[in-house]
Amino acid sequence: MNRKLYKLLLVLILNVSLGHSQNDVSTLKVMTYNIWNGFDWGKDTERKAAWIAWINEKDQDVLALQELCGYNEDKLKADAKKWGHPYVKILKSKGYPVGITSKQPITLKQRILEGFWHGMLHCETFGIDFFVVHLSPADSDFRLKEAYNITDRITLHGGDNYVILGDFNAHSPFDESSLRGNKTLLEQYRGSKDDKYSNLRLGAYDYAVISRFISLPAIDVTKDFVSIDERYTFPTPVLVSPDRSKEKIDQQKQRIDYIFTSPILSKSCVNVEVFNSGATEGLSDHYPLMATFRLENP
Repeated sequence: MNRKLYKLLLVLILNVSLGHSQNDVSTLKVMTYNIWNGFDWGKDTERKAAWIAWINEKDQDVLALQELCGYNEDKLKADAKKWGHPYVKILKSKGYPVGITSKQPITLKQRILEGFWHGMLHCETFGIDFFVVHLSPADSDFRLKEAYNITDRITLHGGDNYVILGDFNAHSPFDESSLRGNKTLLEQYRGSKDDKYSNLRLGAYDYAVISRFISLPAIDVTKDFVSIDERYTFPTPVLVSPDRSKEKIDQQKQRIDYIFTSPILSKSCVNVEVFNSGATEGLSDHYPLMATFRLENP
């Protein structure tokens, strides 16, 4: 064979192979964000505008939201169009709803309120089951009941590809070595005046809730990409007040927002970011996190 012709054929074959390999894989970005009282029930328009501008920069494919206070589905749809998501679902229109927005169509599987502090939203988009959660902020026992409720449903309906994400208001055993030395935070929890509820378990940090999800098994994808000292998702400096200094906020740093995935889906996760510096310090009382997946196209 002519040497030049051979080289030309080789280049063509390589280009075709690379083209096929690129077309066979797609990137999926999934973010969760607690937006703090729905931007004060829609009254904080300045913070909302800054938040939408920041969200647009990240170009996530799926966005799970907590504390959509003052929202209904139409209002969420109008806002989601601003960050390029034409599809939305919301849990409810009262109290503290959770919701989800996506670049692709969303199939509603379940809206569940009974047995939950705020409720749980189960939807499918991008061929993946998403369970958007916002667990009790007040009581470890109630959160544990919610965790069993969610994991039991996933065992029945979750399939092989699922994501559980949102504000869990709970600590992870994977963060125990960091929390162990934080006596200030522990004393804050112990100092609660509420006789009915407690966020601790026998006076200590409670890891039972997150352990329940881990035992599903669901994979905490953040821990493989973010160091233990950089995983914190709460609180942000917006909570600084006359009786709550910047130093006190720093002493209260903790991780309570998570993205869990099915074991199979976790193998496709290539990165997780916790955006806990810069602009997000003024956008909510929580920091967002985003997981990136490289998925094989069907």
